[in-house]
Amino acid sequence: MIHPTSRLTGAAHALATLVLATFCLLLTACSLSAERDGAEGPVVLAAASLQEALTDAGQAWAAAGHPSPRLSFAGSGALARQVEAGAPADLFISADEQWMDYLATRGLLRAGSRRIIATGELVLVARPGSAATAIVALRDGRLALADPDAVPAGRYARAALQATGWWARVAPRIVPAENVRAALALVERGEVPLGIIYASDARTSPAVRVIHRFAPADHPPIRYPAAVPNTATNPDAAAFLDFLASAEGQRILAARGLGPAGG
Repeated sequence: MIHPTSRLTGAAHALATLVLATFCLLLTACSLSAERDGAEGPVVLAAASLQEALTDAGQAWAAAGHPSPRLSFAGSGALARQVEAGAPADLFISADEQWMDYLATRGLLRAGSRRIIATGELVLVARPGSAATAIVALRDGRLALADPDAVPAGRYARAALQATGWWARVAPRIVPAENVRAALALVERGEVPLGIIYASDARTSPAVRVIHRFAPADHPPIRYPAAVPNTATNPDAAAFLDFLASAEGQRILAARGLGPAGG
């Protein structure tokens, strides 16, 4: 016969064991959560024109439980040079293939990581109060665009102006900018009456309006390639790139005026 006290002792021991196990599980969960909260997301160097789109994508990524990506925006050429110089970077996103090719030919990209994540459109913008047509505006006004000798948006703009027969006429009146966002800012502030920028950039600003859309045939295809540099150390780099190429990532980019990766 088992004495009642023995049953009570056994039950108490079982309860204590259960409480201890539960406490250990909670402690482990808290520890993992704290570790995750303290983790750093991948360093992403991206073309200036992707600022809003990637910020949105990064927030969605973080909301799914990942460490927030650390985003840095500038002209593609400047960023490619930083990667070449060994700057910490887990993901590089360019506004054209040329700067990505620049790094690829130097063996600075992780094999198999390169892909197109979005496409774009080129437009001519002016301030909202301007009533000029595109032809009149190009004939008479100064024109802001990203540096055509170094920045993808500027190269696309030069190609479009050459294709439409306007380059020789507007070249003396071009105001080159460090990147496409700097070109947009010149028009926003009224310092230059016209600018050629991406359609996605025009969507970000109520201070400009689109007065002309260049046909895709007028310039090389506007594509945003992304790749993981060889020096990447963050384990989330490839996963964040996968997210940008996923259906959800593409929806987020499209909401900011970017075209589909296959467009």
